[in-house]
Amino acid sequence: MARKRYPSDVTDDEWAFVAPYLTLMREEAPQRQHDLREVFNGLRWMVRTGAPWRYMPLHFPPWATIYQQTMRWIDAGVFEAMVNDLRLILRMAAGKEPFPSAAILDSRTLQSTPESGHRGGYDGAKRKKGSKVHLAVDTLGHLLALFVTPANEQDREQVGALAREVQEVTHGNVQLAYVDQGYTGDQPEADAADEGIELNVVKLNKAKRGFVLLPRRWVVERSFAWATRFRRLAKDYERLPETLAGMHLLAFVCLMLKNLMHLMDQSA
Repeated sequence: MARKRYPSDVTDDEWAFVAPYLTLMREEAPQRQHDLREVFNGLRWMVRTGAPWRYMPLHFPPWATIYQQTMRWIDAGVFEAMVNDLRLILRMAAGKEPFPSAAILDSRTLQSTPESGHRGGYDGAKRKKGSKVHLAVDTLGHLLALFVTPANEQDREQVGALAREVQEVTHGNVQLAYVDQGYTGDQPEADAADEGIELNVVKLNKAKRGFVLLPRRWVVERSFAWATRFRRLAKDYERLPETLAGMHLLAFVCLMLKNLMHLMDQSA
């Protein structure tokens, strides 16, 4: 008997896009015991709802199967590949060049949990122990680069690594990066310059009253807000930083894929 659909289930059109990325098995490999689409649906359900692995509904494949396959996908860079291809498609659909010339950098601190507390650091500014997710997006808010550090790591110290990853996925096309005042200093400026990127620090108006929309900076804040729709990303529930990064990549895959399907419906 077929189960009822969850809102998180992949649609037929979405599955047609993601299936070639997810099929990691060799042609001579033995037949799978569980349907790959249902494995992917189970992963999407878990990331969207925030449930622990062992609380996976029983009509999905066993949680251990979904977990193991997820680790294989993360190790193979499957979600990164999907993000990069989706970004190119969405940019061209918006009338933009395939590779951006500008990016926005920022970080977000996630509270530790018992699973991740052993690798957490204390963020004095946010007054919480946890992990930092360092993010780079293009001017449309699409993901360019992402990695995780303990929360005590300073944003300015991550500019070099983030800039290198940005240039790798854009073939060195990014020339300008917008950042907040946490990235001020000669060293981050030099680290970005080494990768051919100029840092533009967007400063907060000292005379501001209430909420102020900062030029360009709001784009990356919106991208973080998109990620908060996925409850698994509300805190750091993962034992490994690579898993936390992978879950963020999957969330952006889901978001960008939904945008692509919306564009296809509009053009139909």
